[in-house]
Amino acid sequence: MTETTIGPALKQEAVAELTPFVDALRVPPMLRPDRDEALAGIEIDLTATWVRLHSQLPPTRVWAYEGHFPGPTIEVRRDHRLRVAWTNRISGDYPVTAVEAKPVPGAPAPSDVPGRSGAVPLPEVAALPPWTVTHLHGAPTGGGNDGWTENAVSPGDSQLAEYPNDHRAVAWWYHDHAMDITRWNVYTGLAGMYLVRDTEEDALRLPSDEHEIPLIVQDRNLDQDEDGRLTGRLLHKTEIVTQDAQGRNVTKAFAGPYTLVNGVIWPHLDVEARWYRFRLLNAANARIFQFRLVDDVTGEPVRGAVWQIGTDGGLLPRPVPLDEALPVAPAERIDLLVDFGRLRGRRLRLVNAAPGARYPQVMQFRVGEDPEHDRFVLPEVISSSFQRITHETAPKHGHRLIALTPPGTAGNGHPALWEMHQVDPAEVRIPGEGVIQLKAADGTVRTYRRGARLFDDTLGFMVGHDSWEQWSFLHLGGPTHPMHIHLIDFQVLSRELYAVGQGGSFDQALGGTRAPLEHTGQAPVSDSDAGWKDVIQVPAGQMVNVIGRFHGAKGRFMYHCHLLEHEDMGMMRPFVVMPEEVMAFHHGDGGDHHGGH
Repeated sequence: MTETTIGPALKQEAVAELTPFVDALRVPPMLRPDRDEALAGIEIDLTATWVRLHSQLPPTRVWAYEGHFPGPTIEVRRDHRLRVAWTNRISGDYPVTAVEAKPVPGAPAPSDVPGRSGAVPLPEVAALPPWTVTHLHGAPTGGGNDGWTENAVSPGDSQLAEYPNDHRAVAWWYHDHAMDITRWNVYTGLAGMYLVRDTEEDALRLPSDEHEIPLIVQDRNLDQDEDGRLTGRLLHKTEIVTQDAQGRNVTKAFAGPYTLVNGVIWPHLDVEARWYRFRLLNAANARIFQFRLVDDVTGEPVRGAVWQIGTDGGLLPRPVPLDEALPVAPAERIDLLVDFGRLRGRRLRLVNAAPGARYPQVMQFRVGEDPEHDRFVLPEVISSSFQRITHETAPKHGHRLIALTPPGTAGNGHPALWEMHQVDPAEVRIPGEGVIQLKAADGTVRTYRRGARLFDDTLGFMVGHDSWEQWSFLHLGGPTHPMHIHLIDFQVLSRELYAVGQGGSFDQALGGTRAPLEHTGQAPVSDSDAGWKDVIQVPAGQMVNVIGRFHGAKGRFMYHCHLLEHEDMGMMRPFVVMPEEVMAFHHGDGGDHHGGH
């Protein structure tokens, strides 16, 4: 990002009809089941309730875990098993109004303004029942406990899950994952954070208790009454781009004008002049934030005070300075340390520095004037147990290729996910629909044929338990996709560049390549992406190669784009993990392992 300021102080003016930074940040309650409770099992109720998103708004009806929006932060110790009954006790009408709005030339984008923009509510969303299933994102747990998207429950029933918590210290999060309606169920408020602790983390003596705070960031839109006043009701408004061949609206993924942190629109937080730890989660439906800390008076970036110490899958080997804007996609978690001791008496803003962000404010920090006695010193090494995997050091592994296709490809209005299988070019028609050829840096050409592309297509990926695999996500055009693989952590091996844009050889109308896609170089793997991950941003024109070990659990899982609108519209596929010895007897089409080395 080029060096710019974010702008002067907001002077408390109303933005999108609400005044920023007048409400204090809420911190979700902590739920720490002891070992006996954890083994016996705890119950977490899903209920309908009312919350104030901003003091200038009427109460908003939401769905919530244990009556809190977001849900309680669950804290456990490594290897301490936890059993949870997620009990659906929701009643009443669906709390979200959904509309699809047409953009008006010369007017702000519908996503940037409150209200329905003249669109009529979708009756099929208003009629949705409380049908929910909770997924603990990032957790290695058996397929029957993963929150399978079709195994949702209705009011009066419980979803029983068991979490072994056999994992290094980490921040996971739990959220609804109901088939076809995840975007709206999560939008109702069904999300919360889950922390695993271990002895390596303990030894660092990081800021804790009231000095360790979750920051769960989301964006929302709000409905208006006939006089244009905000009602507080949640409004899921998407922008119509075009129509598909069947005459159905093709819409962008959701974005809204109001940014919430821990369920409060543009809050403030009073902090002492000392070190704090923030567990930052992007829980938005689809917005990719570029977070940056700036001075509230000048808008100038704050330097030398913010450090990243962890990623989705746990602690980094060493702290990474965050002096530039950090892009964080939906479902990514960032473990941050901020030294407010060097910022005494100042007011600071966390902003979204993404280009085109009409309302960049996220929250405000008000740093105390008094010096604090703080014994914490930033260590030079965070995780001595971390080991970086490279192409040279990777264990023997198989390969899989997943193509992410642009909207409009082969008549499909929305982006799609294709599972690709390497074939002899003599076996397919070239050029042909579903056929992609890639020309590597050394000139070698590989040919791939599309297999599954819809969720209900034949199972395509079967994985041997304990095996290592490299999954390559090739993005052929369109918005950045944050790709998530259930069950495992992975590391990013490389980001390869391919000519897929203007002048590229991928033909959307055909749905295949006219000539092999040319390898044009590599993009760097950032220090922020060089740890253990379970979500990775895949921009257009890149093939992002990740490697992970499929161990710790067996069963049927999913991988998908974590833009919830894309997930619900088809960018999601199943895979199965089972013992290698059992796979030898499998007679289906799911055993293609694409070779190894």
